[in-house]
Amino acid sequence: MTIRAVVRGVGHYLPERVVPNAELEALVETTDEWIRTRSGIERRHFAAEGQMTSDLGTRAAVAALEDAGLTAADIDAVIVATSTPDLTFPSVATMIQANLGMRAGFAFDVQAVCAGFVFALTNANALILSGQIRRVLVIGAETFSRLMDWKDRTTCVLFGDGAGAVVLEGVESAGQNTDRGILATDLNSDGRYRDLLYVDGGTSTGTTGHLRMEGKEVFRHAVEKLAETAHTALGRAGLSAEDVDWIVPHQANIRIIEGTARKMQVPMERVVVTVQDHGNTSAASIPLALSVGKARGQIREGDLIVTEAIGGGLAWGSVVLRW
Repeated sequence: MTIRAVVRGVGHYLPERVVPNAELEALVETTDEWIRTRSGIERRHFAAEGQMTSDLGTRAAVAALEDAGLTAADIDAVIVATSTPDLTFPSVATMIQANLGMRAGFAFDVQAVCAGFVFALTNANALILSGQIRRVLVIGAETFSRLMDWKDRTTCVLFGDGAGAVVLEGVESAGQNTDRGILATDLNSDGRYRDLLYVDGGTSTGTTGHLRMEGKEVFRHAVEKLAETAHTALGRAGLSAEDVDWIVPHQANIRIIEGTARKMQVPMERVVVTVQDHGNTSAASIPLALSVGKARGQIREGDLIVTEAIGGGLAWGSVVLRW
């Protein structure tokens, strides 16, 4: 028998404040049409004053636990993907662990920017397969609105805040690619491209800094690398794009999503798209889309799903799983 990391539950949380494109027209030289045409984004959510990344992640975790029919006492570990922690340390994961009332297990953060949830999911899968844990909360949570330069119209209109979470559980399976659970993963990074997407702050400057991005170059790398990593992971599972029920991509830009789907030869009817409502929520975007896709009735038990993402680093990867 083979152990597979199976999704037991999924949930998400979005801050109450909804910011339509029209509201941003008063802040920078932009228009609703410009934003929609170039990104597909119509609105996004911003965290309230005093509402931290750990608060968003906790709400998503509670929703995922409820969906799984479990409590925090059933969880062995918490892994949080984020680039916007409440503090430099301790980790957001330990804060969520405390918020949930967990008195056992362990918690840590993963930082791979927009690819963070894929990296976190891969780490969670490895911990389950190694026998170190049975159940784990994997959370993507971000407050990217606090990294924006509100004078840079090319970036500040793209991002939003939110959180999504999944509960993974180790389950005995037949060891076939028809099993439920994570079937294959693929992770990559190349630090030569760090100047394409970064935040110009940290311990080197003593400031939080702002997000900086070379949009055209990121787009060029994204479509090629996302399609490649998805095909690699599918190949490792003994599957192909024809077997895919849903692509659940990082929700950065509708043109990247469409370009990757074309390169994979998967019709957009089989792609879960939420970017119009959430903007780019970085590491939160894939679990958010998984949760919304399930709530819409798109994602159902037994569906084959490919998730893929690319972020600063550059870091990119994919996960193939059967729901």
